[in-house]
Amino acid sequence: MRKKILIAVVCLAVGGVVTVSGGLVLAENMAPKDTKTYMPVVIEKSFEQIMEKGAAEKSKYDSRQQELLKNRYDLSDNPSDTMMSAERKAVQAGVRVKLHGNTSWNDLSEMTPAEIKEQNLFPMGFRPLPHPKHSAGGMVFPQDQIDNMDKLESRDLERFDTEFDLPSNFTPEFPPPIYLTTRPDLGDVSQGKVLSFKNYYELFKGILTPVQMEGMRLLLTPFPQQQFNQTEDRNVREPSLGVTCLDCHVNGHTNAAFHLNPDTRPQAARMRLDTPSLRGMHNQQIHGSKRSLRSIEDFTEFEQRTAYFDGDHVTAAKKGVNLPDRASQVAMMAQMQNILDFPPAPKLDAAGRLINEKATEQELRGEVVFFGKGRCAECHPAPSYTNNEMQDLQLEKFYDPEEISDQYNIPDGPIKAFTLRGIKDSPPYHHDGRLLTLADTVEFYNLVLDLDLTQPEKEDLLAFLLCL
Repeated sequence: MRKKILIAVVCLAVGGVVTVSGGLVLAENMAPKDTKTYMPVVIEKSFEQIMEKGAAEKSKYDSRQQELLKNRYDLSDNPSDTMMSAERKAVQAGVRVKLHGNTSWNDLSEMTPAEIKEQNLFPMGFRPLPHPKHSAGGMVFPQDQIDNMDKLESRDLERFDTEFDLPSNFTPEFPPPIYLTTRPDLGDVSQGKVLSFKNYYELFKGILTPVQMEGMRLLLTPFPQQQFNQTEDRNVREPSLGVTCLDCHVNGHTNAAFHLNPDTRPQAARMRLDTPSLRGMHNQQIHGSKRSLRSIEDFTEFEQRTAYFDGDHVTAAKKGVNLPDRASQVAMMAQMQNILDFPPAPKLDAAGRLINEKATEQELRGEVVFFGKGRCAECHPAPSYTNNEMQDLQLEKFYDPEEISDQYNIPDGPIKAFTLRGIKDSPPYHHDGRLLTLADTVEFYNLVLDLDLTQPEKEDLLAFLLCL
């Protein structure tokens, strides 16, 4: 007990975010005690008992998460002059990650990783971001998606035990536009609507082939999922048909819905996963942040069989696992996903580089930083701005793993290098959404890769990223 209090005092002394009782709790460095691989199959409590307990504890977990976020980030609404692709929402400006005490970004850039680790100065906003109820995990949807699915399909995506935690200014525009590789002449084909089972046919009749139309139908068909099903251990009030692929990947993009990665055990060591966009899948050769799945067909099938159930096929069998046919259904779903295109980038040429006559001087300088001193192109080469490999940033150089809000925040390990095309449309950033803005992302990589970028170089690089 004495050791725990000492750690809390030390962390507070360097601007940490610890309270000894209530709110956010940092435990002493320790491996997670839970060593379970499987989730419970036989549930001893009734649904009423489970819901009563979950609903009663909801405010505790949500308050803890909001305290964590406020201590890590500046959550204010500070829109930039740059709009997302459909011009429904402005890109958020400014670095939002808070530093410890009086430390500055320049101070950190002049320190070695060992010095940062020894003094516990690695920004908490650069650490893994926990799920608001990490001990339970599972899918959590933003309110826009919840409201629209309730209105369109009378399908309830609202959990009784937790809720979406990030302010809406740090999520993608809603609804996102839809661009198709097969019909670039049409531009955004969404008509400003959220795709659902009720409207997709009218929206895409005469645009999609029969195969693509069937793939879209399957992507919009709800199937049971760990938290959204008919069993007593669900986390929604009424028995549920489940969720669809496009509940998270709304309109083939993302709405920042999150869950936990299915590839890690025990529960405490699992990482939060921010939903990636499905745009540009035709240019990507591996899929999944950790799994390195080798085709969109593999990705689609694994999502249906395991990720919906936290990587657990045992509970899937109880709740209603969907086993799509690889030769027909999976292939059709993959064909539909493969025609979801990146948003237009009018300042880029066919090779993905800036057109001098269309770009500003600052954007051109930023391109030089991106392909040079910034080392961005080593993992994100043009024109698709991904190298289709897994990268390990070796964050263990900067901090020791510890338990924060029920998550044992181990280093990330190898993570897929996601595409940067259309990146302004996809906040928050990093695989778990820990980086709220592109400015945060620039500061993160400047520190962890020891780039020594000047402030003007950071601003130039950001201007280039907004062109992608």
